[in-house]
Amino acid sequence: MIRFERTRWMVGILTLGLGCGVALAQEAPPAKPRTEATWPGLTRTGTVLLPNGWSLKPAGRQAKLGDFPVAIAEHPTEPILAVLHAGYGEHEVITLEAATGKTIARVALKESFQGLTWSSDGKRLYVGGGWDDVVYRFDHSAGLLSNKFEIKYPARAVGRRVPAGLAVSKDGETLWVANAFGHTLAKFDGAGNLQVELDLGTDSYPYGLAWDEASGKLYVSLWAKGEVAVVDSTKGEVVARWLTQEHPNEMLLTKGGKTLYVANANRNTVSVFDAKEGKAIETIGTAIDPNAPPGSTPSSLALTPDEELLFVANANTNDVAVFNVKEAGESKPLGFIPAGWYPTSVRVARAGKTLYIANGKGTSSKANREGPNPLAERNAGVREYIAGLFQGSLSILPIPGPKEMLAYSKTVYECSPLRARSTEEVPTRPANFPIPTKVGAPSPIKHCVYIIKENRTYDQVFGDLPEGNGEKALCLFPEEITPNHHALVKEFVLLDNFYAEAEVSADGHEWSMGAYASDFVERTWPLSYRGDRRVPYPSEGALAIARPANGYIWDRAAARGLSYRSYGEFIKNGATVDEPSTTSIETLKGHFDPKFRGYDLNYPDVKRADRFLEELAGFEKTGDLPNLVILRLPNDHTSGTRPGGPTVSAMVADNDLALGRVVEGLSKSRFWPNMAIFVVEDDAQNGSDHIDAHRTVALAISPYIKKHSVDSTMYSTTSMIRTMGLILGFEPLSQFDAAARPMANSFTLTPDLAPYTARPARIDLNARNGRDAFGAEVSMELDLDEAEDRADDLVFNEIIWKAVKGKDSPMPPPVRSAFVLPRGK
Repeated sequence: MIRFERTRWMVGILTLGLGCGVALAQEAPPAKPRTEATWPGLTRTGTVLLPNGWSLKPAGRQAKLGDFPVAIAEHPTEPILAVLHAGYGEHEVITLEAATGKTIARVALKESFQGLTWSSDGKRLYVGGGWDDVVYRFDHSAGLLSNKFEIKYPARAVGRRVPAGLAVSKDGETLWVANAFGHTLAKFDGAGNLQVELDLGTDSYPYGLAWDEASGKLYVSLWAKGEVAVVDSTKGEVVARWLTQEHPNEMLLTKGGKTLYVANANRNTVSVFDAKEGKAIETIGTAIDPNAPPGSTPSSLALTPDEELLFVANANTNDVAVFNVKEAGESKPLGFIPAGWYPTSVRVARAGKTLYIANGKGTSSKANREGPNPLAERNAGVREYIAGLFQGSLSILPIPGPKEMLAYSKTVYECSPLRARSTEEVPTRPANFPIPTKVGAPSPIKHCVYIIKENRTYDQVFGDLPEGNGEKALCLFPEEITPNHHALVKEFVLLDNFYAEAEVSADGHEWSMGAYASDFVERTWPLSYRGDRRVPYPSEGALAIARPANGYIWDRAAARGLSYRSYGEFIKNGATVDEPSTTSIETLKGHFDPKFRGYDLNYPDVKRADRFLEELAGFEKTGDLPNLVILRLPNDHTSGTRPGGPTVSAMVADNDLALGRVVEGLSKSRFWPNMAIFVVEDDAQNGSDHIDAHRTVALAISPYIKKHSVDSTMYSTTSMIRTMGLILGFEPLSQFDAAARPMANSFTLTPDLAPYTARPARIDLNARNGRDAFGAEVSMELDLDEAEDRADDLVFNEIIWKAVKGKDSPMPPPVRSAFVLPRGK
């Protein structure tokens, strides 16, 4: 049974604010009509407003950690914590003083993914070794780790095992390992010899372990299957499978093996089982609103020693949910504790008086005004690349009582725009306004065209526009190179306060299509971008486990009975340009153009525009343009300075011309009176921007746009998805588009049907790189063909900068700051 009623009661008794304060605004002289602006940053209430519209005000003492802490383990007898880091940067285990968070020692690891546990006597620490297929075992004394020993697997013909959950017997003679990417469960003896390897099924992704040694039952969460496998540890065989919800990950087993708690990351839930009886007894909702769509991402669990309080780390909503679970199956919600950015692990101290929370991305974004050395050896002190920028933190706080819980809960509600949005957007807009106030209300817009581009910041393209909050010195692609981008924002609306939720393309395409990046994507992409080619690219339909619980935007369209078609998004190209593209996504089959070329930097965007316009001509004849069109124009990514290849400026100009031609064709079609076009980069990557590196290029184009205006309302990619959902009448995909501010301030009730005329390219689209171009040799070595972002982005961005500005022009530092101070203050 699902016990959401008590969560509703909790929501009802808390009288909570609707916002998290007004950020300190940056002044920019208006040149044409514009909205009031709230910028990311430190607010007057002491919270940090993130670029995605959510805020942080973590409870307790904050101690610095390293790059993406993923697990905490408290020593069984001493006041010492071990913390495992497995992000883009240094992989390491550090030991800390439990009371203060002060670092005692740190040990570098070649690689890790998950898996951290002490032996029962605390003399040894076990750590998963990631794609190297080892488990590290360290001797321990007074916080110091020594005598590293590698527990190795025998070689296998295909793929890697990748240790995740670990469980050690009380006598230290048996080690069980869940092999996440090997889809097996392994048993080692005390000497490190493999005894058993149990196949748990294709694409099962075993993740967490909980072992009841007394009964011999070993529980394995199957990340991709929505199941817990029950294994007889004495026989080494699966004896039962229990259904959970999507993405079961960390588990907790109570003393005596009676009750099993399972966190379900792709839902907002924890599954509760009577382990003795082998049956589900409760599903606990962890979101701040019982009706919220998926998005909380519960990823870690902790119990007080008396097993009366359960703590659940909600990674994506930056909080810890607290429940009274004294009576198994009869949980009572007690409220929420504000955490830092993306809490990955929560633990209760052995004495039951202190709570520890590892925040994967720390407590804020931060400025980078001195800048990286893009050519420095990776991990040699370079921390300004966005993938390794957000260093983790540890929150240390006393277990809160009722009074503290009420105050903490109030903070959590104030820092989430989710509830605020449900009451803020009251139906005050006129009837038949193009952006309805609720799903299902009518709109004169019947067709949304959603165009996805690649990896540019606002300042790189629009920094030269005096109308917006830009910095001209950072503009790489001004009007001479991007005449259509500039003309479109001048004729329609300039969006200068728009941000991508994503850090890179791997999570960028998930956010752009699903308004969410699952825990699988968040955990995997930093390792893929770290340069380990063994780690799979986790996005764009490559792996089914990456799929969000509610799927993607086309799934919402299908459920609504809308027509939809994809041009290049979540599509696999044919081996040659003459071979058709394919897709592994069931709901896209029959709803994509097999003749449209997806990501391929050797294929011009103008040819993609030609193909789309060819199909548009067919729709003109039949009158059945799909309600939702998704179109990919990726070549503003560029391919650097490869000798003989198009120059950086030529590729961006090609992208610009393609966009202009597509918009012209659509605006001169029979569908224009009922159309809105939305354009966004999937992410902003490592380009320079003086506000924040998440700030990106976004356009809104429609007869219903407020012409010749600047809209400085704070929007994000999920705002765009939310806007399309309101227009077309489909429900939010996640908590993030549910909470996002619709782009109503950009629209007007009265349409202007004047079409757009594409501007011709002003530079030579056929310009080629010479062999003496800056970075030519390096560009030859960069991997730019298989998928976005396989190249070293620090190196790649300097090549782009100097290819445009000249090899003697130093690349300015990208600025990533939630602490942006007002100009002139």
